[in-house]
Amino acid sequence: MNSGSGRSAAQRALELSTRVSFNGLAEAPERGFSLITHWNQQYGLCHVHLADDGGYALASPPVGLIVFWWLGRPVAHRWCADGGSEPLAGQIDSHVLELIAAEEQRAGAAQLGASVVICTRDRPDQLRRCLASLPQQTWQAREVIVVDNASIGRRTRDVAHEAGAIYLREERPGLDFARNTGARAASSPILAYTDDDVLLHPTWLERLVAAFDTPTVAAVTGLVLPAELATDAQEHFEKHWSFGRGYLRQDFDTARFAQHRVDVFPAWEIGAGASMAFRREIFERIGYFDERLDVGQAGCSGDSEFWYRVLAHGLSCRYEPRAVAFHVHRRTLDGLASQIHHYMRGHAVALLVQWERTGIAANRRQAWLGMPRWYAGRLWHRLRGLCRPQDRFLREEVLGYLSGLLFYLRHRREGS
Repeated sequence: MNSGSGRSAAQRALELSTRVSFNGLAEAPERGFSLITHWNQQYGLCHVHLADDGGYALASPPVGLIVFWWLGRPVAHRWCADGGSEPLAGQIDSHVLELIAAEEQRAGAAQLGASVVICTRDRPDQLRRCLASLPQQTWQAREVIVVDNASIGRRTRDVAHEAGAIYLREERPGLDFARNTGARAASSPILAYTDDDVLLHPTWLERLVAAFDTPTVAAVTGLVLPAELATDAQEHFEKHWSFGRGYLRQDFDTARFAQHRVDVFPAWEIGAGASMAFRREIFERIGYFDERLDVGQAGCSGDSEFWYRVLAHGLSCRYEPRAVAFHVHRRTLDGLASQIHHYMRGHAVALLVQWERTGIAANRRQAWLGMPRWYAGRLWHRLRGLCRPQDRFLREEVLGYLSGLLFYLRHRREGS
């Protein structure tokens, strides 16, 4: 199978796998053929363009995660535990492809100007890679704002200036302090947030902005895929803590939110903070990110608490998988263990902040009763010798959650 330039697919894939950017994913394949556009076994990932009818056939199946693309967007994935010597062939469900095609037909064009905000701390090399993916965007940001959350030294400032970004420094430690600093400085109707450990597909910003097609849509999130799965820690995270929320658009509105008055609405299912955007006016209406949450403070969930607040104020959130970003997961098990500890620490605090801000009692019940009972059940299964892959970091989860309850008690607002 040859590409349009006469090179073999393997040669083209090898070339693409050495690029820093993900330009290859935006290139159109030959019509009617499966085409591997990004494959490097070292990274445990394979991106494949499907044939026109949704079929695929790989002569040498890779080991790891295969992401299938169709009509210029991801539409499905599968895990391959053993590449084997037999060809891998199959077909994506036709009903799924019909839904994808209908979404593409309905998709509108980007209309609003956008500011991109990147919050960072002491990761100048990762920041440089993220910034390098912004000039390739098909919808250019009016401004790029780098918020330095008290990095040591000048490298972060230098990287931001080299990229032509607006550089701001926020001395108070905490991701939500930095997010709010960026929000207050931005001048565009749409604020798009990403992280310094993210690479952006060329259509990322255009498709995020285009998803604000009705006034009630106040927040939009995108599909976040792994940039690599080179280590055990990265593979575990993707299998059990993935940022991906599926390949079809989802709208989260007041009716859907109202169905969860007895239990807690799962706002974390709306998306990931690594790829999210908001109407700038929403901050004046419902407030800014709660600065007790997320990295540097409670540890996580500043994004999901804000989406929860958006819905509680009668507005809508949208998950738009046409907007694609690639996240570099933690590479070491120690790093992943710390991440999971802080995820559950932040989750505990977010539940109580959501109750504090909205008065919805289900959050308080879940924080003090529901989650402890859930963990007690999982610990009981562990004591009986039932070891499941998702319980690999159960100790970190439990200790993180308990730490979160204590954090909230020390930082709760008066009258709560």
